[in-house]
Amino acid sequence: MDSLTILLQALVAASIFFVWVVRYDNIQQEFKLYGLPDSVRDVVGILKLTFSLLLLTGIERKLFALGGAVGIAFLMGCAFVMHLRVKNPLFKLLPCVTLLLLSAVIAFINYRMLNP
Repeated sequence: MDSLTILLQALVAASIFFVWVVRYDNIQQEFKLYGLPDSVRDVVGILKLTFSLLLLTGIERKLFALGGAVGIAFLMGCAFVMHLRVKNPLFKLLPCVTLLLLSAVIAFINYRMLNP
């Protein structure tokens, strides 16, 4: 179970880093579409990258993984709502739903490891 959790944590963290660092221009366009100010985009980016670092730190410290996973799940839930609000097609919802579900699984597994 520990190997699965490590793999999922690394996968989610890498996905977030890729989108928020490598594909940042896409993020800028999306937030304009949502009608959100740049300051909100910047705060969301800082939070997502911080929660991703918590997931990676959580490979050794399970409590950090739990916090990072809950944080990412919350932000992905918010992203889901925003995608619905602007009536994006289904394929645009899939990444945030996938990361939401993976983060929920990570949180659940790490919670169980902390509270056997």
